[in-house]
Formats: sequence, C-alpha cells, structure tokens
Amino acid sequence: MNRIVSLILSLAIVISTGCASSSAKSSTDKTVKSGGKDKVVEDLSLYRPTYPEAEAATTTARVEPTHHVNDKVAVLMDTVASVNKNIKYAQGYRILAYNGSERQTVMDLRKSIARRVPEVKDYLTYNQPNFRLKVGDFFSRLEAQQVLNQISDLIPNAQIVQEQINIK
Repeated sequence: MNRIVSLILSLAIVISTGCASSSAKSSTDKTVKSGGKDKVVEDLSLYRPTYPEAEAATTTARVEPTHHVNDKVAVLMDTVASVNKNIKYAQGYRILAYNGSERQTVMDLRKSIARRVPEVKDYLTYNQPNFRLKVGDFFSRLEAQQVLNQISDLIPNAQIVQEQINIK
C-alpha cells in the first residue's frame, strides 16, 4: 500500500513540475500579443553561427569546354528535321458527323458545319450506297471534343473516331 501511495505522489510531483510555467525571463526575451494572449518570444540569434563574408569582387576566368559536340548535334538535328518534313500522316482523331445514304442531307450538313467552324477541314467519302462525312484532323481526343461541342447542336449523334490524319 505504501508503494502505491509513494508512486502516485512521485507521479503527481513529476506532472506538476513538468507543467509549471517558467517565470524566469532573460533580458533578450520579448513579450508579444498573439491572438489576445501574451506570448514570450526568445531571441535565438545569439546561438546562430556566423560566417565571414565572401569577397564580392572575385571573378573567375570562363572555362571553355574542350570536347563539346555542338556541330555534330546541329547536323543531327537538321537530318531529323528534314525527315520530319517528309511525314504527311499520323494517328489522330476525326469527328464522324454523318453516315447514311441521303446525298442532300450530307451536303446541307457539310455546308452548315463549314459555316460554324470554317478553320476545320471536312472529308466526304462515298462508298456505295453510303456517304460518310468526317470533320477535322486532331492530334488529341481533347481537341476533337472541343470542336464536337461547338457543332453538337447540328449533329447530336456525332462521335469521335480514331483515324489516320493529315499533317499540315
């Protein structure tokens, strides 16, 4: 029983001394109001290390690279550019605006799409007995969706299809 009482008493002493606020203030401490309460802010600049300032006027000579390959890289980039100029087609997306057998309907739809988005090219193909009207050359599905949103009131059942597109 004495052991339990002494344990509780020592625990109470440890807790009360740990929670006690320190009333000793040094001369470098400041009291600041923060959120309606006084808060003691310690000045720790005394403990920060100081380093000598570097000389500002120090200039070093520029070192030229000895084994640079700028000329070789330029030639290689020119050959890549010339090869890329010859590429005319790529995988991309088009909007399938119409697939049916009525010629007058597809021609009217083609005109109305050209009025709405004149910067987009259309492709009309005829495989007997069906006409297919596809619109645009888009590299990403997001670009195709933006144009589809512009013409969705003209053709509510249009869809985006993956296809080989022309590169400008």
